[in-house]
Amino acid sequence: MKIRDKIDKVLGNILAFIMAVMVINVLWQVFTRFIMGSPSSFTDELARYLMIWVGVLGAAYVSGKKMHVAIDLIPRKLNKKNQIKLKLFVNILIILFCLTALVVGGIRLVYITYVLEQYSPALQIPLALVYLVIPISGIIIIYYKVSDIINKQLL
Repeated sequence: MKIRDKIDKVLGNILAFIMAVMVINVLWQVFTRFIMGSPSSFTDELARYLMIWVGVLGAAYVSGKKMHVAIDLIPRKLNKKNQIKLKLFVNILIILFCLTALVVGGIRLVYITYVLEQYSPALQIPLALVYLVIPISGIIIIYYKVSDIINKQLL
């Protein structure tokens, strides 16, 4: 569990850092727009990309902490043994979804935007960097779910 704790800590720190940068960015946008009368050209785009990173990495973080939204109507009606079986099945489905949609699909998206040399309009950064969070998050979620299965932490 030491590796998982380190991943949690690093991921939490990254999310806190991104949120801090996002707050400073939005404050700068408000300052330049209303105080200086000339809005900054990059702040809107940067805030959008930081929000994407916070949302997608945040989903991985809460998945690892088991704080994600879940409907537990069916599991509550099952006995402990069947709850564990259902949770195992759900974790396998999550792993398959993350592998196909987030990791494989995300890598394809990153690759396509990299090959096509797509850049953001204001910041002029490769959009592949923005989309890179998708496969990263998928890998982290897969790690968490496999770790839960191996360590029998299904409830």
